[in-house]
Amino acid sequence: MRHRIVFAGAILTLALSSIGPAPGEQAPSAGTNAPEIASHESPVTFSSKVNLVQVPVVVRDAQGRAVGNLKKEDFQLFDKGKLQLITKFSVERTDKTEPSAVKDNKDDKTAQADAPAAGANATPALPDRYIAYVVDDVHLKSSDLLQTRRAMNRHLDEALDAKSRAAIFITSGRVVVDFTDDREKLHKAVDSILPWTSGPDYEHNCPHVTYSEADYLTNQTTYFSGGYTDVEIANLVLNSTADSLVIRIVREVQASCAGQPQSLVQVPANAPANMLPPNEPAVRIAKTAVRETLDFGNRDITISLGTLKDIVRRISVMPGSRTMVLVSPGFLLTKDFRPAEYDVLDRAIRANVTVNTIDMRGLYTVAGWTSDASQTGPFVAGSTPAGAMSQSAISDASQASDVLGELAAGTGGTFFQNDNGLKEGLAQLAARPEVIYVLGFSPDSLKDDGSFHALKVRIGNLQNMMLQVRKGYWEPNHAIDPAEAARDEIREAVFSSDEIRDIPLDLQTKFFKSGDQKAELTVTGHLDVGTLRFQKAQDRNSDTVTVVAGLFDANGNFISGLERVLNLRLRDQTLAGVQRSGITVKEVFHVAPGRYVIRMVVRDSEGKAMGSRNKGVDIQ
Repeated sequence: MRHRIVFAGAILTLALSSIGPAPGEQAPSAGTNAPEIASHESPVTFSSKVNLVQVPVVVRDAQGRAVGNLKKEDFQLFDKGKLQLITKFSVERTDKTEPSAVKDNKDDKTAQADAPAAGANATPALPDRYIAYVVDDVHLKSSDLLQTRRAMNRHLDEALDAKSRAAIFITSGRVVVDFTDDREKLHKAVDSILPWTSGPDYEHNCPHVTYSEADYLTNQTTYFSGGYTDVEIANLVLNSTADSLVIRIVREVQASCAGQPQSLVQVPANAPANMLPPNEPAVRIAKTAVRETLDFGNRDITISLGTLKDIVRRISVMPGSRTMVLVSPGFLLTKDFRPAEYDVLDRAIRANVTVNTIDMRGLYTVAGWTSDASQTGPFVAGSTPAGAMSQSAISDASQASDVLGELAAGTGGTFFQNDNGLKEGLAQLAARPEVIYVLGFSPDSLKDDGSFHALKVRIGNLQNMMLQVRKGYWEPNHAIDPAEAARDEIREAVFSSDEIRDIPLDLQTKFFKSGDQKAELTVTGHLDVGTLRFQKAQDRNSDTVTVVAGLFDANGNFISGLERVLNLRLRDQTLAGVQRSGITVKEVFHVAPGRYVIRMVVRDSEGKAMGSRNKGVDIQ
């Protein structure tokens, strides 16, 4: 990319010798020989830090209708129980009317300035809502996946508006289709999803051992983790003094898995320690099944949580509101995986990603276990194999559902469950809220220890209000200096679709095609210097202006960008001229033909004001 600055009406080519410090670094002295303008250029690399904490709030009445007439004074915001001063307040409303796109009509051979066209004053905006549908192919059963496809396809026919983009991911780790507004691609992606088939089949393997049962027998008891020998387990089963789950699994092996029913035989008291009783193979088969189920279950959870973390990272750079819709029957998390779950929530909260979840089982019913109990007798007094199996399945379903609820609640999202209206549930979770209140505050007295801060929002004296609120944030693990705070503000502005008018900024584009697959896109930003704030020292007027240009594709995917820092040390006469003419920054991107959106962001360090503009270009 090439860059040049038009300064006070004259083009100044920036040589390497003129490179100056970035924001937060010591500025050159304002001596007589100091350059009036210096520039520092670097790729756009941002890290997310806490400065202004923004808390989106959706308010609904008892009937679920959006409440849109609240004011700043109606809200109270608490950080760790301490009332905070709300320093930023805005109301975002769903706009059903979309601005028409403006195209730059260019001759393929000649680079021309932007030509006026009908609707040219309507700046084409970036898509401002991104929805990542995550289908849990690892845990969805084949029957659930069929109804999932039907519900999602029906939903996608109606879901997306002109400023929304959707992507399809699966928890086994594949991006089925990246963010797009092409419904045909989305439908093909949904139809291509197949069940994850690696590992034991909990429904049909013999013996039937679920992941939670394997975890219980291995990590919560010592039956199958070295606490008992095979002989001891056989005797405990024979005398019905073992855990009922151990009895059920070993008896199932003897009745259905080992070929022929076998009788449990008491080991003689004087038998050698190495004597294998007739039922020892059944215990060994049960142990192997439990170990394999636990190993495969642990692997599946590792893959699923890792994928969710990667998707949060992917969606965090999209320029607008970010929602993940996890389409899943739920899954179990043992205590060993809680830190990984918290890591997903941490990343989502830091990136302002809302996780909504839907239990695709709908109204869940548990089928009874159908093995013939007459061959083995009761597992425990007063119960039957069918009863024991149903109780286990109900417990697993409840625990799996709890995880979906935790992921949603932890990010201020919604959990849709116990309802067969799956299409309607998807529509509810993916819908753009009619009204969003954005509350902002600057935390004080942070300890820089990376701790979690729980947030709570109250609304005056209004009763029966339902709030959807961000649950909290993690503070940084070190102090934030002004340069970091400025960088965080710029990052938020770059990956946003809102236009900021504090610093007037005019944005123009033109392109020149050098071949069928090559084009040179020139982006010109003109800054009104009259709004900048300068600090006078000796004979110079000083300010630092940061300009970031970001190139996005038509679906809002970030392609590339560059940051330029202008250190202005202007004499009075020069300042007067610049205030009349402004400053023009030009950048050149080398791109392939296609539709793009340019976003330029400007920040003034002295006045701490910002400006941003978007512009679309169609290179054919």
